[in-house]
Amino acid sequence: MTKPELTIYLAAPRGFCAGVDRAIQIVEKALKKYGAPIYVRHEIVHNRHVVESLEALGAVFINELDEAPSDRPVVFSAHGVPKSVPASARERGLSFLDATCPLVSKVHREAERRHAQGREIVLIGHAGHPEVIGTMGQLPDGAVTLLETVADAKNFEPGGKSGLAYLTQTTLSVDDTAEIIAVLRQRFPDIAGPPREDICYATSNRQAAVKAIAPRCDALLVLGAPNSSNSMRLVEVAQRAGCRQAMLVQNAAGLNMERFAGISSLGITAGASAPEILVSQVLEAFAMHFSTRIEEVAVTREDIEFKLPRALMDS
Repeated sequence: MTKPELTIYLAAPRGFCAGVDRAIQIVEKALKKYGAPIYVRHEIVHNRHVVESLEALGAVFINELDEAPSDRPVVFSAHGVPKSVPASARERGLSFLDATCPLVSKVHREAERRHAQGREIVLIGHAGHPEVIGTMGQLPDGAVTLLETVADAKNFEPGGKSGLAYLTQTTLSVDDTAEIIAVLRQRFPDIAGPPREDICYATSNRQAAVKAIAPRCDALLVLGAPNSSNSMRLVEVAQRAGCRQAMLVQNAAGLNMERFAGISSLGITAGASAPEILVSQVLEAFAMHFSTRIEEVAVTREDIEFKLPRALMDS
């Protein structure tokens, strides 16, 4: 039987960003230098494939520091941690490596700087996300107000300090965040913002790539995890850009091929914590059911690399 034809548009950039790649390297090199087990506080990045691959090498993922023995190194995840976490590690005499993405660390330093200026800080982000918890945890309790929506920005009332400043989570929707910032600037013309965009280059680039392919696609797949903010935003961006059948899948095993009966064009991208092997496996799955033609659509090329911690530079 002749297979139906399917054009697959591969978004580029997609998949691993420099911060995710650095975090994974930190765990791998720590295992090489110190031997197994290495303990990792929370998922190093939000992807089960990555976590399980590192577990196979000897990484042990824990929720809190008290689950780690005092004689083994601990790695903090790429999302960043509150200041109380490294402080607790030092109190216990734990050796630790911080895999926080440098772009998240930049937001932490900006929060400290604005707080030192006496400004009241609002953080645009998603409640409960590890990055938001980490950023808010850089300052005393109550020093940061979290805004999630345009409605939050409209209803926000300052506490009476001398000035306001806003920060954002790095993995938000570019368009949604711009709407919230516009409301804040309209209400508070003197509000201070970051010198450079807080939403990271990888998030912006992956959203731009999805916007480029979504209008051409009958369906669009985002490879990523349900707890991955940047992956979930890619689904939303695709839907708003014209592809109503945009969905998140974790891997090829999660595909229901019946949902794609009758389509002639498919978009594929991957969140910043999803490895390229997951994309390859999805392409193979579709090749079993369709006669596929693959076209990569690149909006930019990325060549950013972040340095490893000094303790691992020679590992």
